[in-house]
Amino acid sequence: MADVKVGIVGLGLMGGSLSLALKKLPEDYYFIGLDHNELHCTQALKLGLVDEITLSLETLKSCDIIFLSIPVDGIITVAKQLDSLDPKCTVIDLGSTKEKISLSIPSDIRHNFVTAHPMTGTEKFGPTAALEDLYTNKVVVLCDMKKSGKHQEKIAKKLFSDIGMNIVCMGAKEHDRHAAFISHMPHALSYALANSVIKQEDSESIIALAGGGFKDMSRIAKSSPNMWEDIFRQNKSNLLEAIQTLQLELKKYEKMVENDEWDILNDWMKEANTLHDIL
Repeated sequence: MADVKVGIVGLGLMGGSLSLALKKLPEDYYFIGLDHNELHCTQALKLGLVDEITLSLETLKSCDIIFLSIPVDGIITVAKQLDSLDPKCTVIDLGSTKEKISLSIPSDIRHNFVTAHPMTGTEKFGPTAALEDLYTNKVVVLCDMKKSGKHQEKIAKKLFSDIGMNIVCMGAKEHDRHAAFISHMPHALSYALANSVIKQEDSESIIALAGGGFKDMSRIAKSSPNMWEDIFRQNKSNLLEAIQTLQLELKKYEKMVENDEWDILNDWMKEANTLHDIL
Protein backbone atom coordinates (compact mmCIF):
# COMPACT_ATOMS: atom_id res chain seq x y z
CA MET A 1 0.00 0.00 0.00
CA ALA A 2 1.14 3.52 -0.74
CA ASP A 3 2.80 5.62 1.93
CA VAL A 4 0.15 8.38 1.73
CA LYS A 5 -3.56 7.91 1.07
CA VAL A 6 -5.14 10.96 -0.59
CA GLY A 7 -8.88 11.46 -0.90
CA ILE A 8 -10.20 13.85 -3.54
CA VAL A 9 -13.81 15.03 -3.34
CA GLY A 10 -14.60 16.50 -6.75
CA LEU A 11 -12.83 15.07 -9.79
CA GLY A 12 -12.97 18.08 -12.10
CA LEU A 13 -10.35 20.55 -13.26
CA MET A 14 -8.94 21.44 -9.82
CA GLY A 15 -9.03 17.98 -8.24
CA GLY A 16 -7.85 16.21 -11.38
CA SER A 17 -5.00 18.65 -11.97
CA LEU A 18 -3.91 18.30 -8.35
CA SER A 19 -3.69 14.53 -8.77
CA LEU A 20 -1.60 14.88 -11.93
CA ALA A 21 0.75 17.32 -10.18
CA LEU A 22 1.22 15.04 -7.17
CA LYS A 23 1.83 12.01 -9.37
CA LYS A 24 5.00 13.69 -10.70
CA LEU A 25 6.49 13.76 -7.19
CA PRO A 26 8.67 10.97 -5.73
CA GLU A 27 6.24 10.35 -2.85
CA ASP A 28 4.08 7.25 -3.12
CA TYR A 29 0.50 8.53 -3.18
CA TYR A 30 -2.66 6.44 -3.49
CA PHE A 31 -5.67 8.41 -4.70
CA ILE A 32 -9.28 7.69 -3.76
CA GLY A 33 -11.85 9.77 -5.60
CA LEU A 34 -15.43 10.72 -4.83
CA ASP A 35 -17.77 12.58 -7.19
CA HIS A 36 -21.56 12.64 -7.48
CA ASN A 37 -21.20 12.60 -11.30
CA GLU A 38 -20.86 8.98 -12.50
CA LEU A 39 -19.29 10.04 -15.80
CA HIS A 40 -16.63 12.01 -13.93
CA CYS A 41 -15.82 8.94 -11.86
CA THR A 42 -15.47 6.77 -14.97
CA GLN A 43 -13.32 9.36 -16.73
CA ALA A 44 -11.09 9.93 -13.69
CA LEU A 45 -10.35 6.21 -13.45
CA LYS A 46 -9.72 5.90 -17.18
CA LEU A 47 -7.39 8.91 -17.18
CA GLY A 48 -5.48 7.61 -14.15
CA LEU A 49 -6.39 10.57 -11.99
CA VAL A 50 -7.39 8.24 -9.16
CA ASP A 51 -6.61 4.65 -8.21
CA GLU A 52 -10.01 3.94 -6.72
CA ILE A 53 -13.53 5.40 -6.62
CA THR A 54 -15.68 5.46 -3.51
CA LEU A 55 -19.28 6.50 -3.02
CA SER A 56 -18.89 7.17 0.69
CA LEU A 57 -17.26 9.91 2.73
CA GLU A 58 -16.67 7.29 5.43
CA THR A 59 -14.06 5.66 3.20
CA LEU A 60 -12.17 8.93 2.87
CA LYS A 61 -11.96 9.43 6.64
CA SER A 62 -9.12 6.90 6.72
CA CYS A 63 -7.03 9.02 4.32
CA ASP A 64 -3.98 10.99 5.42
CA ILE A 65 -5.01 13.96 3.26
CA ILE A 66 -8.44 14.92 1.93
CA PHE A 67 -8.92 17.58 -0.73
CA LEU A 68 -12.30 19.26 -1.19
CA SER A 69 -12.34 20.52 -4.79
CA ILE A 70 -16.07 21.08 -5.17
CA PRO A 71 -18.29 24.21 -5.31
CA VAL A 72 -18.07 26.35 -2.19
CA ASP A 73 -21.55 25.51 -0.87
CA GLY A 74 -20.68 21.83 -1.22
CA ILE A 75 -17.47 22.32 0.76
CA ILE A 76 -19.49 23.56 3.74
CA THR A 77 -21.91 20.62 3.46
CA VAL A 78 -19.11 18.05 3.31
CA ALA A 79 -17.13 19.70 6.12
CA LYS A 80 -20.06 19.22 8.46
CA GLN A 81 -20.12 15.50 7.64
CA LEU A 82 -16.42 14.88 8.30
CA ASP A 83 -16.68 14.05 11.98
CA SER A 84 -14.41 11.70 13.96
CA LEU A 85 -11.28 12.41 11.93
CA ASP A 86 -7.88 11.16 13.01
CA PRO A 87 -5.97 14.04 14.69
CA LYS A 88 -3.28 13.75 12.00
CA CYS A 89 -5.69 13.84 9.04
CA THR A 90 -5.28 16.99 6.93
CA VAL A 91 -8.32 18.35 5.07
CA ILE A 92 -7.61 21.04 2.47
CA ASP A 93 -10.44 22.88 0.75
CA LEU A 94 -9.76 24.65 -2.54
CA GLY A 95 -12.76 27.00 -2.55
CA SER A 96 -12.69 30.45 -4.14
CA THR A 97 -14.30 32.03 -1.07
CA LYS A 98 -12.91 31.54 2.39
CA GLU A 99 -14.64 33.36 5.27
CA LYS A 100 -17.94 31.43 5.30
CA ILE A 101 -16.12 28.15 4.79
CA SER A 102 -13.69 28.88 7.62
CA LEU A 103 -16.50 29.83 9.99
CA SER A 104 -18.67 26.83 9.04
CA ILE A 105 -16.16 24.08 9.86
CA PRO A 106 -17.21 22.23 13.06
CA SER A 107 -15.02 23.27 15.98
CA ASP A 108 -14.04 19.70 16.92
CA ILE A 109 -12.31 19.18 13.54
CA ARG A 110 -11.25 22.77 12.80
CA HIS A 111 -7.61 21.94 13.51
CA ASN A 112 -7.79 19.28 10.76
CA PHE A 113 -8.60 21.90 8.13
CA VAL A 114 -6.46 24.18 5.99
CA THR A 115 -8.60 26.64 4.03
CA ALA A 116 -6.80 27.33 0.75
CA HIS A 117 -7.44 29.12 -2.53
CA PRO A 118 -5.13 28.26 -5.42
CA MET A 119 -5.23 31.32 -7.70
CA THR A 120 -5.43 29.35 -10.92
CA GLY A 121 -7.94 27.70 -13.19
CA THR A 122 -9.43 27.72 -16.67
CA GLU A 123 -12.94 28.11 -18.05
CA LYS A 124 -13.08 24.34 -18.66
CA PHE A 125 -14.35 21.74 -16.19
CA GLY A 126 -14.53 17.99 -15.65
CA PRO A 127 -11.76 15.35 -15.45
CA THR A 128 -10.81 15.77 -19.12
CA ALA A 129 -9.87 19.40 -18.39
CA ALA A 130 -7.16 18.39 -15.88
CA LEU A 131 -3.66 19.77 -16.53
CA GLU A 132 -0.50 18.57 -14.78
CA ASP A 133 1.00 22.07 -14.71
CA LEU A 134 -2.14 24.01 -13.68
CA TYR A 135 -0.63 24.84 -10.27
CA THR A 136 2.98 25.43 -11.34
CA ASN A 137 4.28 28.92 -10.45
CA LYS A 138 0.83 30.04 -9.30
CA VAL A 139 -0.10 31.60 -5.95
CA VAL A 140 -2.02 29.70 -3.29
CA VAL A 141 -3.58 31.69 -0.46
CA LEU A 142 -3.78 29.94 2.93
CA CYS A 143 -6.30 31.57 5.26
CA ASP A 144 -6.83 31.70 9.04
CA MET A 145 -3.82 29.46 9.64
CA LYS A 146 -3.96 30.04 13.40
CA LYS A 147 -7.06 27.84 13.39
CA SER A 148 -5.21 24.96 11.70
CA GLY A 149 -3.13 22.38 13.54
CA LYS A 150 0.66 22.62 13.31
CA HIS A 151 0.83 19.22 11.62
CA GLN A 152 -1.82 20.25 9.08
CA GLU A 153 -0.04 23.53 8.37
CA LYS A 154 3.24 21.70 7.75
CA ILE A 155 1.61 19.14 5.44
CA ALA A 156 -0.24 21.77 3.39
CA LYS A 157 2.73 24.08 2.97
CA LYS A 158 5.04 21.23 1.92
CA LEU A 159 2.50 19.85 -0.52
CA PHE A 160 1.81 23.17 -2.24
CA SER A 161 5.52 23.97 -2.35
CA ASP A 162 6.27 20.55 -3.84
CA ILE A 163 3.90 21.17 -6.76
CA GLY A 164 5.53 24.52 -7.45
CA MET A 165 3.13 26.99 -5.86
CA ASN A 166 3.97 30.27 -4.14
CA ILE A 167 2.35 30.48 -0.71
CA VAL A 168 0.68 33.61 0.68
CA CYS A 169 -1.05 33.68 4.09
CA MET A 170 -3.82 36.07 5.13
CA GLY A 171 -7.12 36.22 6.98
CA ALA A 172 -10.21 34.78 5.31
CA LYS A 173 -12.08 38.09 5.50
CA GLU A 174 -9.21 39.94 3.85
CA HIS A 175 -8.94 37.25 1.17
CA ASP A 176 -12.61 37.50 0.22
CA ARG A 177 -12.46 41.27 -0.26
CA HIS A 178 -9.36 41.01 -2.47
CA ALA A 179 -10.80 38.08 -4.42
CA ALA A 180 -13.99 40.04 -5.12
CA PHE A 181 -11.96 42.67 -7.01
CA ILE A 182 -9.42 40.50 -8.83
CA SER A 183 -11.46 37.36 -9.52
CA HIS A 184 -15.17 37.48 -8.74
CA MET A 185 -15.99 40.89 -10.24
CA PRO A 186 -14.05 40.12 -13.46
CA HIS A 187 -16.12 36.95 -13.86
CA ALA A 188 -19.31 38.95 -13.38
CA LEU A 189 -18.04 41.47 -15.96
CA SER A 190 -17.28 38.69 -18.43
CA TYR A 191 -20.80 37.25 -18.10
CA ALA A 192 -22.25 40.76 -18.58
CA LEU A 193 -20.06 41.40 -21.64
CA ALA A 194 -21.12 38.10 -23.22
CA ASN A 195 -24.81 38.78 -22.59
CA SER A 196 -24.59 42.35 -23.91
CA VAL A 197 -23.32 41.01 -27.25
CA ILE A 198 -25.65 38.01 -27.43
CA LYS A 199 -28.67 40.28 -26.99
CA GLN A 200 -27.84 42.50 -29.96
CA GLU A 201 -30.19 42.26 -32.94
CA ASP A 202 -27.48 40.78 -35.15
CA SER A 203 -25.20 39.09 -32.65
CA GLU A 204 -23.79 36.61 -35.21
CA SER A 205 -22.42 39.42 -37.39
CA ILE A 206 -20.93 41.14 -34.34
CA ILE A 207 -19.29 37.91 -33.15
CA ALA A 208 -17.84 37.36 -36.64
CA LEU A 209 -15.81 40.54 -36.09
CA ALA A 210 -14.64 39.52 -32.61
CA GLY A 211 -10.89 39.72 -32.21
CA GLY A 212 -8.48 38.67 -29.49
CA GLY A 213 -9.51 41.38 -27.06
CA PHE A 214 -13.15 40.34 -27.00
CA LYS A 215 -12.27 36.66 -26.85
CA ASP A 216 -9.88 37.23 -23.94
CA MET A 217 -12.41 39.25 -21.96
CA SER A 218 -15.35 36.92 -22.63
CA ARG A 219 -13.46 33.62 -22.26
CA ILE A 220 -14.25 33.13 -18.58
CA ALA A 221 -17.96 33.57 -19.31
CA LYS A 222 -17.73 29.89 -20.31
CA SER A 223 -17.10 28.99 -16.66
CA SER A 224 -19.59 26.80 -14.80
CA PRO A 225 -22.68 28.86 -13.84
CA ASN A 226 -23.46 26.52 -10.93
CA MET A 227 -19.99 26.97 -9.41
CA TRP A 228 -19.98 30.75 -9.85
CA GLU A 229 -23.51 31.19 -8.52
CA ASP A 230 -22.28 29.67 -5.24
CA ILE A 231 -19.20 31.92 -5.19
CA PHE A 232 -21.24 35.06 -5.90
CA ARG A 233 -23.70 34.12 -3.15
CA GLN A 234 -21.03 33.45 -0.52
CA ASN A 235 -19.13 36.65 -1.28
CA LYS A 236 -22.18 38.83 -1.98
CA SER A 237 -21.28 41.96 0.01
CA ASN A 238 -17.71 42.18 -1.29
CA LEU A 239 -18.84 41.43 -4.84
CA LEU A 240 -21.43 44.22 -4.73
CA GLU A 241 -18.77 46.68 -3.53
CA ALA A 242 -16.48 45.63 -6.39
CA ILE A 243 -19.25 45.95 -8.99
CA GLN A 244 -20.26 49.38 -7.68
CA THR A 245 -16.64 50.54 -7.85
CA LEU A 246 -16.44 49.34 -11.45
CA GLN A 247 -19.70 51.11 -12.30
CA LEU A 248 -18.29 54.40 -10.96
CA GLU A 249 -15.29 54.07 -13.27
CA LEU A 250 -17.56 53.27 -16.23
CA LYS A 251 -19.64 56.35 -15.42
CA LYS A 252 -16.46 58.47 -15.45
CA TYR A 253 -15.56 57.00 -18.82
CA GLU A 254 -19.07 57.59 -20.19
CA LYS A 255 -19.02 61.23 -19.10
CA MET A 256 -15.59 61.89 -20.61
CA VAL A 257 -16.66 60.44 -23.97
CA GLU A 258 -20.01 62.22 -23.91
CA ASN A 259 -18.33 65.58 -23.19
CA ASP A 260 -15.43 65.11 -25.65
CA GLU A 261 -12.94 65.26 -22.77
CA TRP A 262 -10.29 63.37 -24.69
CA ASP A 263 -7.24 64.67 -22.80
CA ILE A 264 -8.81 63.70 -19.50
CA LEU A 265 -9.72 60.31 -20.96
CA ASN A 266 -6.14 59.83 -22.10
CA ASP A 267 -4.85 60.51 -18.58
CA TRP A 268 -7.47 58.12 -17.16
CA MET A 269 -6.23 55.34 -19.44
CA LYS A 270 -2.59 56.11 -18.60
CA GLU A 271 -3.45 55.67 -14.92
CA ALA A 272 -4.92 52.26 -15.74
CA ASN A 273 -1.69 51.34 -17.56
CA THR A 274 0.24 51.56 -14.28
CA LEU A 275 -1.55 48.48 -12.90
CA HIS A 276 0.81 46.26 -14.87
CA ASP A 277 3.79 47.86 -13.18
CA ILE A 278 2.85 45.91 -10.04
CA LEU A 279 1.53 42.71 -11.62
